[in-house]
Amino acid sequence: MKTIYDITTIFSVMSKVNWLILGCLLLGGMVTAQQQLMSPEMLWQLSRVSARGISTDGRYVIYSVSTPSLATDKMSSKLYRIPVAGGEAQEISDTGEYLSNPLRSPDGKFLASFKEVSIHPVEAADFYPDITKSSARIYDNLNYRHWDEWEDGQYSHVFIQPIPNTTAEPGLDIMPGEPHDCPQKPFGGYEDICWSPDSKRLLYVTKKAFGLDYALSTNTDIYAYELASGKTTNLTEDNPGYDTHPLFSSQGVLAWLSMARDGYESDKNDIMVMSPAGPLNLTAKWDGTVNNFQWSLDGSRIYFHAPVNGTVQLFEVDYPGLTKKLPVVRQITRGDFDINGLVGQVGNRMIVSRTDMNHAAELYSVDLGSGAMTQLTHVNDKAYANIKMCKVESRYITTDDGKEMLVWVVLPPDFDPQKKYPTLLYCQGGPQSALSQFYSFRWNFQLMASQGYIVVAPNRRGMPGHGVEWNEAISKNHGGKVMDDYLLAIDYLAKEPYIDRDRLGCIGASYGGYSVFYLAGIHQGRFKTFISHDGIFNLRSMYGTTEELFFVNWDYGGPYWDAHNSEAQRTYREFDPSNLVDKWDTPILIIQGGLDFRVPDGQAFEAFQAAQLKGLRSRLLYLPDENHWVSKPNNAIVWQREFFKWLRETL
Repeated sequence: MKTIYDITTIFSVMSKVNWLILGCLLLGGMVTAQQQLMSPEMLWQLSRVSARGISTDGRYVIYSVSTPSLATDKMSSKLYRIPVAGGEAQEISDTGEYLSNPLRSPDGKFLASFKEVSIHPVEAADFYPDITKSSARIYDNLNYRHWDEWEDGQYSHVFIQPIPNTTAEPGLDIMPGEPHDCPQKPFGGYEDICWSPDSKRLLYVTKKAFGLDYALSTNTDIYAYELASGKTTNLTEDNPGYDTHPLFSSQGVLAWLSMARDGYESDKNDIMVMSPAGPLNLTAKWDGTVNNFQWSLDGSRIYFHAPVNGTVQLFEVDYPGLTKKLPVVRQITRGDFDINGLVGQVGNRMIVSRTDMNHAAELYSVDLGSGAMTQLTHVNDKAYANIKMCKVESRYITTDDGKEMLVWVVLPPDFDPQKKYPTLLYCQGGPQSALSQFYSFRWNFQLMASQGYIVVAPNRRGMPGHGVEWNEAISKNHGGKVMDDYLLAIDYLAKEPYIDRDRLGCIGASYGGYSVFYLAGIHQGRFKTFISHDGIFNLRSMYGTTEELFFVNWDYGGPYWDAHNSEAQRTYREFDPSNLVDKWDTPILIIQGGLDFRVPDGQAFEAFQAAQLKGLRSRLLYLPDENHWVSKPNNAIVWQREFFKWLRETL
C-alpha cells in the first residue's frame, strides 16, 4: 500500500506541477499576445521627458513630461521631481522653489530678460501710415526670412533690470539700436547668456552682422557687458567661426564652445577655456566634435557628450589650469544608446537624458568613475511593456576606398531569418548629423520595423562620430563617395537571404531627401519606391531661395553663376538631382513643409512636377503649416499614415 500511495502521490504532484507549468506558459502566452506592434497612434501617445535641472539643494531632479493631444493638436505638460538617488516621482506645480533662475545675477540684485525691440521698418504701414490694411513687406537686404519666420524688423535684445528693494540703477537695453538677436534665432535660449560669478558682467552670444553679411556668415561671438561702466567687450573677436554656450566654473573660469571657420556650420566643435595663459582649446587634439558640456562641481574638469561610432556618449576632459599641456579626453559611457542631454552633477554621478532606437528619452544617473547607469524615470515603461521590441544590429562594411563604415540594421519584432522582408535604405539628413541611437517621433526605426520592414541605416561619410576626416568628406562632394556608400550598404545587406531584393525602398529627409532624389537617377533598378521629405532637388533654385547662404556657399562651393569657380561648377554639373530626372523610372512620394525656408517648398514642387510630367506614379504630401520638421500631432499622424500607405501601395 505504501508503494502504491507513494506512486499515486508522485503522479498527483507531477500533475499539479504540469498544470502549474502549463498555466505559466499560458500566462506567458497571454502576456506575449497582449504585446502589440508599434503603430503611429501608439508612437504619438508616448510621453516626452525633458529635464529642467537639479534642485538647488541637490536632492531632486526636476523634469517635465509632455504628452501630445490629437484633440487639441498641442502638447500638454506636467512638472515632476524625483530623488537623485531614484524613487517615486511627485508632481509639482512650478520650478520656482527648486531651481535657480539663470537670468538672476548671483548676488541677487539684477534680473536679465529678453524682449523684442523694433529696429527698422518692414511693414507697409511703417512706410505709408495712411495705408492701414496692406499686408505688404518691403526689404532692401537679405535675411528677409529665416527657417520658418519672416523678418519683421524686430530683434530679441537683452535687458538688465534691478530686482526691487535694491539700490541698483534702473534697468536698460544692453544692445541699444542693434539689429542683432540674443538669444540667437531660431534655436537660442538661456544658454546664450551667462552671469559672471561676481555679478559684475553679463555675457551674451550674438552675431553682429546684418542683412547679406548675416546670411553669409556663421561668426557669432561672446560679448561681456560690464554693469558699472556700461562697456561691452568682444571676448572672442579673434575667432571667425561660431562661439557659443559661455559657462563659468565654480572657480570663475570661463569655458565655451567654438568652431574655427566662418561659414562652416558643421565645423569641429571644441571646448575652449579662458586660462590664465590665454584661450586654451581642451579638445584640439581629440578627433571628434562636442555637442554640449558642463563644468564639474569643483571646476577641475569638464563633462561633455559627443557622437562616437554611431552613438552619443559621455566624456570628460581635465582643466589643466596654469599649464598649457593639453589634457587627455576620457570616454565615460559605452553602449548602444545616446546620451542626448546633461542635466547636472550630484556627487560622483551625472544625471543625463538617454535614448535608443527602441526607447524614447528617460533620465538616468551615471557613475562618473565606472560609467554604470541607473534609470531614474520610467515614464513610458507601461506603454513599452505592451509594445514588441526590435532587434538592432551593427555591421561594419569596407567601402570602395578601404574605409570601415558602420551600418545600423533594425529588424522587425519576432524576426524570422527564414522569411524574406521588404527593406528600406534610410538616408540621414544634416548632411553632417550623427546617425546614432536617437529616438525620433517621425523617422522612427522601431515603427518602421514594426510594420514589417528591415531598416538599413548607414553611417555614410559626412557624419560625426567617426573622426573629423570622415565628417568633412561630404563638403563640396554631396553626390560623390557618399552615394557609393549608400549603394554599397544596400547591396551588401541585400545578400542576406532574409532580405527581399525585389522589394527595396529608399527614404530620407533634408540631405536625406536630396539623397533620395539623387539616387532615383542612379540606382539602376535597385529600388522599387522612393520617399523624399524636404529634399533639395534643384541646386540652382536652392541657392537662389534658401536663407542661410553660408551653407550652400560652403557645401556647394559658391554660386552657380561663378564660371571661374571649378568647385562650384562641378557641384552644379555633377551633383544636381534635377540633372538626372531623365533617368527617373520609379514611384516617388514627395513630402514638404510650407514654412521650410531652409529648403523652400519650390524644391518639392519642381520634383513632383517633373515626376508627374514623366508619367511616374507620384504623390505630393504638402504640410502648409509645418517647417523643416513635423511638430503638430495631427499632421504627424497624417505623415505616418501616408508614409506607410505609400509603402504598402508601392513596395
